[in-house]
Amino acid sequence: MESFWDYLQNLTDAQSIISRGGFYLLLVVVFAETGLFFGFFLPGDYLLFMAGLLCSAGKVDVSISTLVLSLIAAGILGNFTGYWFGYRTGPVLFNRNDSLFFKKRYVVLASEFYNKHGGMALILGRFFPIVRTFAPIFAGVVKVDIKKFGLYNLIGSVTWVCTFTLGGFFLGKRFPQLKDYMQYIVLGLIVVTTIPLVVAYIRRKIAENKETV
Repeated sequence: MESFWDYLQNLTDAQSIISRGGFYLLLVVVFAETGLFFGFFLPGDYLLFMAGLLCSAGKVDVSISTLVLSLIAAGILGNFTGYWFGYRTGPVLFNRNDSLFFKKRYVVLASEFYNKHGGMALILGRFFPIVRTFAPIFAGVVKVDIKKFGLYNLIGSVTWVCTFTLGGFFLGKRFPQLKDYMQYIVLGLIVVTTIPLVVAYIRRKIAENKETV
């Protein structure tokens, strides 16, 4: 059990990411996770939360306003990059073979989420792993109007970053001892953000089974 906690902490430790690469590596991770198809495995939600938490403890060498604005910008640029990639690759993306960094089922998941929620998927999708990465790519595939995409992109990035980063910052100010319970916070955020994806996957499997009966 102890080795599991050690692995979990090393995989998602915001302080480790920041200490190794600094503030700029943090921005690169957010950029990659929000628009590069191989960034789906990166720790988005809890990285933002813990970055805010660490900022409240003075362990990030920028102010909270600089941190939030920079993360918003990274999220916006990441989505525009994903949109451009989807726009350029088009339907060919659905025929791409699976690889270590690309899974076709992730594009299908994002497309189903987008078809269900429309443009709001670009806002709501920010809060769900995998969808956060592939929703802007699919928006590019179906060639969503760039002005509408830009608006959803801006709102989504602001909402996502402020929710987690400011949430971590103000909770850290109110409860400084939270930094001693990082593993539990990480596990809780993983569970909360993964449950909707698991439910969606189960529903899709049930629907597929009904169709084959």
